[in-house]
Amino acid sequence: MMGRTIFIDPGRCIGCQACVSACRECDSHRGKSMIHLDYPDEGHSVASLPTVCMHCEDPVAPCAEVCPADAILVTADGVVQQADTTRCIGCANCVNACPFGVPKIDLQAKLQMKCNLCYDRTAYGLAPMCATVCPTGALFYGTIDELRAERPGVQVADSFTFGSTTVTTGVAMVVPADKVQWPVPGGLPVVEINGRDVR
Repeated sequence: MMGRTIFIDPGRCIGCQACVSACRECDSHRGKSMIHLDYPDEGHSVASLPTVCMHCEDPVAPCAEVCPADAILVTADGVVQQADTTRCIGCANCVNACPFGVPKIDLQAKLQMKCNLCYDRTAYGLAPMCATVCPTGALFYGTIDELRAERPGVQVADSFTFGSTTVTTGVAMVVPADKVQWPVPGGLPVVEINGRDVR
């Protein structure tokens, strides 16, 4: 996990979309939001979940690994960049490779679009736009120690299992310590957290 990163706390998300609006304002995004809200049990629950790039570390960015144009770069500090507009061919390989469903293709521009952790801000020590406006702290930017000082008793997951593949990420998910036997908001069952069976 990166030093300073985003921690997603799904139990705190109220679906206000402030993060989506703020993302549009980031200088490098040209008025388009790179974050979206998922509604995992739409029609049955008001649960929402902010979806940002998880900046996969191991395996290193599946989206970048399958890019035939080498358009997706990973910085030395682990940030998976949005596709380079001079190289991206809009093939959507990255969309299909991402286990978290993050990259999107702008069909009009024929370009891949995804969260780049507001690298134009975070490279200079500023928080990403989404985390600066989140009224409930569902998107927290900082270190694990800062998070635990503010929210005692939380566990953090940065390893996620998809079938037989485990993906370790630079962005982490907050898991309250007192809710070990729980469904993720929206009713999605959690089987493993950081390699530990929680059933």
